[in-house]
Amino acid sequence: MKETKICVIGLGYVGLPLARLFSTKYKTIGFDMNQKRVDALMAGHDATLEVADDLLQDAIKNHGFKCTTQLDDIRGCNFYVVAVPTPVDADNNPDLTPLYGASTTVGKVISKGDVVVYESTVYPGVTEDECIPVVEKVSGMKMNVDFFGGYSPERINPGDKQHTVEHIKKVTSGSTPEIGKYINDVYSSVITAGTHLAPTIKVAEASKVIENSQRDINIAFVNELSKIFTKMGIDTLDVLEAAGTKWNFLPFRPGLVGGHCIGVDPYYLAQCAQRHGYNPEIILAGRRMNDGMGEYVATETIKHMLKKGIQVLGSHLLILGFTFKENCPDVRNTKVIDIYNALKEYNIDITVYDPWANPAIAKHEYGIDIVNELPNEKFDAAIAAVAHKEFADLDVTSLLKDKHVIFDVKCTLDRSIVDERL
Repeated sequence: MKETKICVIGLGYVGLPLARLFSTKYKTIGFDMNQKRVDALMAGHDATLEVADDLLQDAIKNHGFKCTTQLDDIRGCNFYVVAVPTPVDADNNPDLTPLYGASTTVGKVISKGDVVVYESTVYPGVTEDECIPVVEKVSGMKMNVDFFGGYSPERINPGDKQHTVEHIKKVTSGSTPEIGKYINDVYSSVITAGTHLAPTIKVAEASKVIENSQRDINIAFVNELSKIFTKMGIDTLDVLEAAGTKWNFLPFRPGLVGGHCIGVDPYYLAQCAQRHGYNPEIILAGRRMNDGMGEYVATETIKHMLKKGIQVLGSHLLILGFTFKENCPDVRNTKVIDIYNALKEYNIDITVYDPWANPAIAKHEYGIDIVNELPNEKFDAAIAAVAHKEFADLDVTSLLKDKHVIFDVKCTLDRSIVDERL
């Protein structure tokens, strides 16, 4: 087989780390539609902070890694990896628009004998029934005759510097047994954690979509426990620590479920099930529970303010953190916005402080103003929503008035100072 030349389409949280890793073994080009993103990467900086500047600069300088927006630059590749987002729309229906666009791009440049591998999270059947037909139509070629396909689900954990792409076992698959082995060999050459070759593309797709659906359901269960135990006057974390002494108890914690995977993937699985005549119950019940946690936090905070005689209308409230998880600048599908929106209904003056999030992105995506530095004022209430490392030594009470309320979403504050926590 000819020399493998890789093109990764989509240089976000998934695509860039993978492309950088591939560049250590293969000639690799990264393709993205965003010229500003490409320019920043070629200048040696990744704004998502997933790839350290020194690693990125080493890839560019010593391994010939290149990022581009030009189709002509990727025509010479023969192993295309699609790593674009797969969001849901306002009605929580899967939005495959980015995948259709990327497939069109592949169709314009793919040549006879080439391979296209999809990494974007989808429900079973999307690769072969939705994406490949676009490649075929644009290219005028047929899969398994002129070119080949595959699916290898991404397993990136944004902000995690321990479980980076090469240290997470990779599932692979191909449109034929021989191509499956080839795709698996390419990935296993850079993934030190090893690979698992699935028997079919649909099996690989299904394996990805249930990973996060399982986690979503487990978190929904402990979120419901938190609501129950709060009404009973029992600390949920104490209960989980006690139950966790049994060897097979799963260590899930309550919290906000946002981001681009756990809060999205179950909807992909649910719609797929409905298309096949089955109405999922547990999956969607878990989604309803987790999607309601932001409003629950806001409502509980208001209750505590009223109990303490704090005037809610016109009060000043501080939200600590806005990203969907700690120590990460990613604000995609953050559920902190649900807390914010619920509180706004009470005409509360809200300050959102997050040293990691980009205020311009937050403004563009959600229409709200956030700050990267604490304002010099005293607040009536605080909600610790994200456990950024910068908050570990923060004296929250020093930011509040004498009579105040603290809600600790992540259970990171001294429990003696908080009024409620999940």
